[in-house]
Amino acid sequence: MRWTIKPKPEGEQIDQLAKALNVDGLIAQLLLQRGIGSYHEAKDFFRPRLDQLHDPFLMKDMDVAVHRIERAISQNENILVYGDYDVDGTTAVALVSSYLMERYPNVATYIPDRYGEGYGVSYKGIDFAEDNGFSLIIALDCGVKAVDKVAYAKKKGVDFIICDHHRPGRALPDAVAVLDPKRTDCTYPYDELCGCGVGFKLIQALGSRKGETMEVLTQYLDLVATAIGADIVPITGENRILAFYGLQVINTAPRTGFRAILEQVNKSALTITDVVFIIAPRINAAGRMQHGQHAVNLLTETDMEKAQIMAAKIDKFNTDRRGLDQQITEEALVQIRENGEEEGFTSVVYKESWHKGVIGIVASRLTETYYRPTLVFTKSGDRLAASARSVKGFDVYNALMGCAAHIEQFGGHKYAAGLTLKEDQYPAFKRQFEKVVKESMDAQLLVPEIQVDAQVNLRDITPKTMRIIKQFAPFGPGNMTPTFMANRLRDTGYAKGVGSDGAHLKVTVTQDGTHRIGGIGFNLGHKLGKVSGRKPFDAVFSIEENEWQGKVSPQLKIKDLK
Repeated sequence: MRWTIKPKPEGEQIDQLAKALNVDGLIAQLLLQRGIGSYHEAKDFFRPRLDQLHDPFLMKDMDVAVHRIERAISQNENILVYGDYDVDGTTAVALVSSYLMERYPNVATYIPDRYGEGYGVSYKGIDFAEDNGFSLIIALDCGVKAVDKVAYAKKKGVDFIICDHHRPGRALPDAVAVLDPKRTDCTYPYDELCGCGVGFKLIQALGSRKGETMEVLTQYLDLVATAIGADIVPITGENRILAFYGLQVINTAPRTGFRAILEQVNKSALTITDVVFIIAPRINAAGRMQHGQHAVNLLTETDMEKAQIMAAKIDKFNTDRRGLDQQITEEALVQIRENGEEEGFTSVVYKESWHKGVIGIVASRLTETYYRPTLVFTKSGDRLAASARSVKGFDVYNALMGCAAHIEQFGGHKYAAGLTLKEDQYPAFKRQFEKVVKESMDAQLLVPEIQVDAQVNLRDITPKTMRIIKQFAPFGPGNMTPTFMANRLRDTGYAKGVGSDGAHLKVTVTQDGTHRIGGIGFNLGHKLGKVSGRKPFDAVFSIEENEWQGKVSPQLKIKDLK
């Protein structure tokens, strides 16, 4: 594990901002590191406002999309809301369909089958639209690369509006409108929206034409916040505003489907991390284990009794999924060891019986064990399908472009992608992927990095500092939970391993012999010997609140120690 300390802003800048905000220098430093350098920028950061959201009509093709939907409604056309089977896609479909259905009856939803149709727009989905009299498809979280499929739909008299956030290919589909802030010719001020976020901009634009206020649309932000967390997009700019208000909705007035999920867990207030680890896996499990339509049905259900039945079924999917991904991860680790592939720049594994719905999770698990770009393949019809995951600082999407000769199709992001290829191409692809990564990757990226915001003394951790740091939330990419480093800590004699087999490390530390603070290091039980016996050690940690018998105190959440 390598520790990298972020550059510290100039002392004069820190002093000026600290004075302007009446905060200590540590808070000012953290803000400056996030690009916040003035009172007004800090006010916008700590108090996001819905009126800070950009005009949706700044997005290329938005006016055309709105006009086409208005025409469909005025001419009594049937509209099919189509989306991918993951969290971003199903929340986006739930959002746009529920918005439209409250205003117009001729709306239905369609989620492709992960196994029968695969990712994105499918010919089967287009045939379904034609056979059932749908003349307009609104595609969410997919479609920007579906050139051939949109052309196929056009021949059948089915129009497409695409709402996507993935990188477009060389040519855009011939759709009525392509809403994607990553289009090179789109000047929308923020290009990190998720698919559900683009869907929200569409309903914001539709609502503005009817004079609907943002307050009317706020009820949909629980879906947007969930998609932002699950899709690991930056929680900066517009995403921060949407996530901030979406969490408020989840915690104060969640939709019926969310309430049914939350009944199964004992949480009074959810953070974005809770959304990622509690709500998102359950929504995802529907598409992984059976069908994504189950998730859309739950997220649009308004009857609590029905929602509870649906939530219980989805919870069962999630339990089954956990068992499967643990089993497949173990099989993949054995395969790597037996093939003598512990060394190298990549992990590429394949077994035709692995469940396609969990290979992405398995790829993530493997990157935790062997910290390097990873692909997990399984058989999918007469092709092999894979999920790719990367490590911080390495663009796996670009690496796959370097292997395009062996790939049938692929898509995704810098850190996560999916692809299909013919089975006879697998050995050549595996060799080429290792070659491309080896030639393009800085070897130091293969060592996990902890980025440290600031070096502190324990006495700097005051209740006021804690209160302000809590207001930095919601945390996520672009605004991670602040991480600190403190030198020459000593345990006060209470260090011990806790949890199953002493897997976790519990300490009470001091730096100056007087100021004491508790700490917990998950999965650091093996480092007990480094801290016991009052030997000094350095630690990196975040700060959290520990509540015990009604008393709240700061606690170090230790990430590593040396």
